[in-house]
Amino acid sequence: MSGHSKWATTKHRKGAKDSARAKVFAKLIRQVEVAAREGGGDVNTNASLRTMFQKAREASVPIDTIERAIKRGTGELDGVRYEAISYEGYAPGGVAIIIETLTDNRNRTSAEIKHLLSKNGGNIAEPGAVSWQFDRKGLVEVKGPLDEDQLLEWVLEAGGENFSAQGENFVITTEPHEVGMVRDALEGFGLTVVSADLTLVPQNLIPVDEENEAKKVLRLMDAIDDHDDVQNVYANFDISDEILANFDE
Repeated sequence: MSGHSKWATTKHRKGAKDSARAKVFAKLIRQVEVAAREGGGDVNTNASLRTMFQKAREASVPIDTIERAIKRGTGELDGVRYEAISYEGYAPGGVAIIIETLTDNRNRTSAEIKHLLSKNGGNIAEPGAVSWQFDRKGLVEVKGPLDEDQLLEWVLEAGGENFSAQGENFVITTEPHEVGMVRDALEGFGLTVVSADLTLVPQNLIPVDEENEAKKVLRLMDAIDDHDDVQNVYANFDISDEILANFDE
């Protein structure tokens, strides 16, 4: 996996803190609401809602909290209407970055994202300037250790594209619309699915070998990810495990 994916793993470990945990809950609940609003409140017929529901449960969001979010999304309960907006930009070193948000105030969010980029050595880009460098993919993480030859057979039979090791676990890449089907098939083979999600995968990676430059990139990623309206942030950097392990916001 790319340095970006390893950074995401580091971020999730740090998310165990109570304050970070509450922020993660809030973001997941917002995603559940939007998925229910756009595709209905039935997880059996709304694949996006099913994915968001599973993500929320994996993060230990209480079931009644998720159900209220679904009802707000379908209009059964009053709630704020969120708009999905993506921003493109550059981090230090020319690293491409895409920021996905859900907001109830476009002007506020736009101004704050631009400020975060500028403050941390980045800059905003025109729509389309960065997005062509990424592909939308599904990612299914399964618990290891596993025999890689057997896993390859299961991945291909499930409809996945390929896999890579991430620590003791493995991450399977799929087409976006097949992530749920692949997840179900892998569970049918007896594998333990850690997570299943949609993501943006960079076509090419930019090595960031100088430690100070790498830390600037990571601080920008952290600052953006910490914003309440930001749901996902993607970048095409490749930073060593050593620098990632020593990163301290």
